[in-house]
Amino acid sequence: MNLTALLRLLRILHIFTRYRLDQLLDAFPLPWAGRFLLKIGPWRLRRRPRSSRGARLRLACEDLGPVFVKFGQILSTRRDLLPDDIALGNWHACRTK
Repeated sequence: MNLTALLRLLRILHIFTRYRLDQLLDAFPLPWAGRFLLKIGPWRLRRRPRSSRGARLRLACEDLGPVFVKFGQILSTRRDLLPDDIALGNWHACRTK
C-alpha cells in the first residue's frame, strides 16, 4: 500500500468516526472480531449524534467527495437495500465541497 492510499484510508476512517457511522453497522451480522472492534473502537469516545442516520451518512459522503456522493445518490434510489430513514436522507440536495 502506498502512502497516498494509506492517507486516503485514514481520512475515510476519520470521517467514519466523526459522523458515528459505526451505528449503521450494528444492524448487520458481523463476525465476533468485527463486533469486538465496534465495541472498543475510538468512535465510542465521541458523543451520540442528534441527527438521523440518513443525514449523517449524507454529510459523510459530502465530506468524502464526489464519488461517494454519487454512490449515495445511486444507492438511495434502491429502496429495497436501505432502511427508510437512510433512503429518505435528502440525497438529491447532496453537494460536494
